[in-house]
Amino acid sequence: MRCCFSAHLPALAALSAFPGPCEVLRSGARLAPALLRTASAAMQRARSHHPDDLTAVNLELVTLTEDTAVITWYTGIPGTDDGLGHPLPAITEGEVVYGTHPSRLNRTASEGRPTAHHQVELTGLEPGQTYYYQARSRGVAATPTPLHLVRGNAVGTSTFGFGSGGGPYSFTTPQPPPGRLLLSVALCNDLHLGETTAGLVGGLPLPRGISQQPGRAPYPELMSRALVEEARRRGADLLLAGGDISAGGGAHDLREARRILDGFGTHGRDYFVVRGNHDRSEDTSTFRTAFAGGVGGDDGLEYFAHDLGGLRIIGLDTYVKTGNGADAGGLGAEQLAWFRARLREAPDQPTLVFGHHPLTVRDSVFPVTRGHCLERRQARAVVDAYASAPGVFLHHAGHTHRNKRTVLTRAPHVTQQEVAAAKEYPGGFTLLRIHSGGYALNHYKSGDLAARQWSERSRRVAAGLWPHHALGRSVTDRNSVTSHDLSGVTVSRGVNRT
Repeated sequence: MRCCFSAHLPALAALSAFPGPCEVLRSGARLAPALLRTASAAMQRARSHHPDDLTAVNLELVTLTEDTAVITWYTGIPGTDDGLGHPLPAITEGEVVYGTHPSRLNRTASEGRPTAHHQVELTGLEPGQTYYYQARSRGVAATPTPLHLVRGNAVGTSTFGFGSGGGPYSFTTPQPPPGRLLLSVALCNDLHLGETTAGLVGGLPLPRGISQQPGRAPYPELMSRALVEEARRRGADLLLAGGDISAGGGAHDLREARRILDGFGTHGRDYFVVRGNHDRSEDTSTFRTAFAGGVGGDDGLEYFAHDLGGLRIIGLDTYVKTGNGADAGGLGAEQLAWFRARLREAPDQPTLVFGHHPLTVRDSVFPVTRGHCLERRQARAVVDAYASAPGVFLHHAGHTHRNKRTVLTRAPHVTQQEVAAAKEYPGGFTLLRIHSGGYALNHYKSGDLAARQWSERSRRVAAGLWPHHALGRSVTDRNSVTSHDLSGVTVSRGVNRT
């Protein structure tokens, strides 16, 4: 089974999925300078340093809500190498100093315990307020994850502080969605249970993949369990897992995924899953057997519609076809007709759609092939259906392993949110908070320390260029607020928020 980006393509089976010469040249022109910078940085790390020196790097503003911000970074020992071109961890205290003026950083937030993998949450922020901050490891200011390849910004909503070598940097909190909070939904995808190496490119010697450190838990299981724990801690009432639950559709891996997801609640009530291209196997009943008893499970359907207190949830199986996963996704004529009919039945009902393949893929740093999204004509048909259904507000997709927000041009009331893979950097999930007058989307990394360690290790996928693709080039690619009339949604069951 071909990985979403990189598994082996059998001989002539998927030549149409290869990028064209123009895409290869364009991406090569982008990637070559970054590879040279990476080599130069490695040479600088080889220089001698004082044993007490620290390096604080990979600063990221991961989550930004109206009243909170989650900031992460890494502390390493200069001049060391873990074998993957990354400094060895330096266990130390970390803190974030911040305030509403760059010369008055008069508030402090810390973690409470020394670590090399820092994650600090600022709370009690004011909506619509601009804040300035600096993250520090034992007094050493942290520098941002460089996103020059995509002209991105990992640390703020403005470029304030860029070029300063440690900030302070700046962000402005958004206003909350209008109306009262009704429901919170964790959106996740690409768990890949059973995978052993992240970032392998089939048939190519470089870049090499990244494996888990010896003695540690398999990273798909580790990250999936951390996701479930974090989603519950963040108050998710519902969880939607958008495909590629397993790495190859194996019965054992799907059963393990079911056990992990059952930690969130009951399948078909508290969480729902759909298939991705990786979840298909020669035995077509494997996925159905693993997740039997939920919505669609008893009659064999891998796509479904479910009403939750006025919120219609539609799950799509986006690879209803034969193939090895290298080509574009497909719904099949029967499912597409069913989908159109469901929207025509109640075009104004608040509706969330989720499936594995995106409808469109824009602004990718890597060559885009037809295998990265739904087949073009079917994607157009889905968007046309959205244009006639004003109640649809969100299309959640995975497959690309990145955070990317796209407003659909022909259906501007619908946001397509691609969510980064749960299994690797940056890891975690996106929390959808549904209010009566709109919704917010916020990406969260899993806070578990072992998950943080793997996230930092796996950022070196694609020769260290993975953050340019996966994190999201802007804060709004992973954190956004949208107005939309969702007053038709009511909470029909007990809601347990923390």
